[in-house]
Amino acid sequence: MCTVFILLLCITGLPLIFHHEIEHLTGAEIEAPVMPADTKHASLDKVLQVANERYPERIVQYASHSDGNTDIWYVTLTPSPASTADYKSIAVDARTAEILGEPNESQGFMYVIFKLHVDLFAGLPGKLFLGFMGLLLLVSIFSGLVLYAPFMRKIKFGEVRRLRSSRLKWLDLHNLLGITTLMWILVVGATGVINTWTDLLYKYWQFDEVGVLIEPYKGLPIVQANERGSLQQAMEAALTQVPGTYVRFIAFPGTAFSSPHHNTFFLRGNEPLTSRLYYPVLVDAKTSDVTAAPQLPWYLTTLLISQPLHFGDYGGMPMKIIWALMDIATIIVLGSGLYLWIRRRGQPKLSVEQEYLFNNA
Repeated sequence: MCTVFILLLCITGLPLIFHHEIEHLTGAEIEAPVMPADTKHASLDKVLQVANERYPERIVQYASHSDGNTDIWYVTLTPSPASTADYKSIAVDARTAEILGEPNESQGFMYVIFKLHVDLFAGLPGKLFLGFMGLLLLVSIFSGLVLYAPFMRKIKFGEVRRLRSSRLKWLDLHNLLGITTLMWILVVGATGVINTWTDLLYKYWQFDEVGVLIEPYKGLPIVQANERGSLQQAMEAALTQVPGTYVRFIAFPGTAFSSPHHNTFFLRGNEPLTSRLYYPVLVDAKTSDVTAAPQLPWYLTTLLISQPLHFGDYGGMPMKIIWALMDIATIIVLGSGLYLWIRRRGQPKLSVEQEYLFNNA
């Protein structure tokens, strides 16, 4: 039941392992002009003003940096604070406050691959469906492991009986690649399942913990843009709250990742582990004072650690190459499994004893 969908995920996951490199080669990645390392950054207020002037009828919903690169602000503008697929993205040089371009993330080959891999173009239902397929994959792996021990009693480890029937040869190859990639498939499958719960986990965190923190603001209207204090001052206050970090993502009042009354800064560290975690800081949108800096709960920490592990982003290019080779091996395992299943359906039905004797002949 799950093999076809997992095969689709492995095929689409292969280019996603190298998505940064592909975007760079195809020219889809926006790059900031080379400047001295000590060049000062423009005020965040100026950056957002410049972006908003491009589309004055829209509001600034989010602003973000890419991982480890603080020289470009990516500003998201929408008709309203509510979540919507109707958005404009503006890349602004963080040092000169000049617009570098408008990345279009909703078209092209990599967008199609990404959507197929994440949610099958079906939003949250698609994510949860793929998560269920991932759970079935984990069950099938454990059942295959149980069957592998008696299967190996009759042949040497790694032996492929090439002189026998093609079905038997593919069965040996399927089992060999399956057992050698077992731990990788378990890790990627489990982290993939966890990633499908991203939306639900963040919503639960907002309801369970953030809702308590913003209780004093209950009933107050959304803080409008003309009522807000200095965003630069708010950002500096957030960074002071958690030293040794940089701003990865900002959610403005009324948006999905903030409250109606706060600018919420999601910070990341510069160490291998802290660079994968978020440190949220809620700053009062009017006064630019820090209201709270809650610790992420264990389930969000688990999610954030699992995301780069799923795509092999921890160890640079060597790990990406290993991940790609393992992915290709898994594609062969899944493809051979489908082949064996189809061939079996086209042959006379065997008893359990006959099937065992055939496999171990």
